[in-house]
Amino acid sequence: MDVRILGGLSVRENGVSITPTAAAPRQLLALLTASADQLVPVTVLAEELWPSGAPRGARVELQSHIAELRTLIAGALRGVDPAEPAPGWPDRRTADAILVSQPGGYRLDTGGGANDVWQFERAAGAGYRAMEAGDLSRAAIRLGEALALWRGEPYAGVAAGPRLRREIERLETSRLSVLDQWVEAQLGLGRHAELLSELSGLVARYPTNEPLHAHYMVALLRCDHHEEALTVYERLRAALVGESGMEPSARLRRLQRSVLAVRNTAARSVFGPRIPAGPRIPAQYAPVRSRLVPVGSLV
Repeated sequence: MDVRILGGLSVRENGVSITPTAAAPRQLLALLTASADQLVPVTVLAEELWPSGAPRGARVELQSHIAELRTLIAGALRGVDPAEPAPGWPDRRTADAILVSQPGGYRLDTGGGANDVWQFERAAGAGYRAMEAGDLSRAAIRLGEALALWRGEPYAGVAAGPRLRREIERLETSRLSVLDQWVEAQLGLGRHAELLSELSGLVARYPTNEPLHAHYMVALLRCDHHEEALTVYERLRAALVGESGMEPSARLRRLQRSVLAVRNTAARSVFGPRIPAGPRIPAQYAPVRSRLVPVGSLV
């Protein structure tokens, strides 16, 4: 079974789509993929489909959705339209063996197939380990591979109940964590100029995300764009105050003060006639070409 979650939901068995178009069975399949190869209790499925409380006849309706999913799986196993007969169809892998009934719930048996969430988590784990080992080149590659698996919003097109919303939030948080580490690796490799355009788009998409704004400010500072870095800080501050009434963290405030200090020193070197030499940019903000400089140490 091939499961794709990091974008629109796509589940294929034997190369054939088993993703229903109807909202309720689609939502049910999505929840089963979120716990693929594990038992999902009927109570959890009911909470997802009917968050305000299961109506009378809910169990019969749930069984109907399960039957619809099994019909799609059976058709995929035959490799034909599920309405067509298939004499001599082998029974070594059946719909009941893929969407398994167990005491208290159901389990989606993927048969060890591909799952983009598992691939994302493996690549991300390898990237994190490379970061810890100080291997920035490998970290950038593996974290980049993890991010490349994302085609859009997780479970896009699925009506999400409380369980799926929590899973979507978990996946989005994981993606932002990987993104943060990937940018840090790129900055450590001295690719600040190459990152400016991408970081500009990211802070626009996540206007209250402090790590991404910190990375953007560092990249701008290393490119001598002091005023732009200060503007980024002010936009972040306005967004945070407007959303929660909170000021930026101490880390961001320290970074802002560092940008001001570098800008003012640079201005004195240009306009102060009695200063014989230009300013020395602090080492932690200077462009990095071959030496590891963790972004976490920059502020």
